[in-house]
Amino acid sequence: MLKGINSLLNAEVLYALRAMGHGDDLIIADTNFPSDSVARETVLGELLRIDAPAAEVVKAVLSVYPLDTFVEDSAGRMEVVGEPNSILPVMSEVQSEVSAVGGPNPMISIERYAFYERAKKAYAVIQTGERRFYGCFAFRKGVVGPEEN
Repeated sequence: MLKGINSLLNAEVLYALRAMGHGDDLIIADTNFPSDSVARETVLGELLRIDAPAAEVVKAVLSVYPLDTFVEDSAGRMEVVGEPNSILPVMSEVQSEVSAVGGPNPMISIERYAFYERAKKAYAVIQTGERRFYGCFAFRKGVVGPEEN
């Protein structure tokens, strides 16, 4: 255990988050996302897991992971097929966590297959225990300034 670090953040996840650089993408996905096969194509090359609901995982990750402030697509959600403007409860919950750290409101909407392609180019994929559909999100890493902790 470490003080001041959310207990959901296991050693493998912390290693990956620390290793990522400015502009690298992180995918946080639900249980239905093809996480293992997609993760094999990422920079890290292996799947990370945190067995908790998506919003809890996002809150834990964003407690240590800065969002990119130089781009419009630093936080995105997989859009509902055929309903790109639909916002499901899981999306609202994650949006609240993104907004709490000053991230974009709203997150961008990413078409399903475009999301898969972005995920394959990501640094890493974290599969959550989220059982609700469309609990898939992309986050682009920002920077920590010299004055920040």
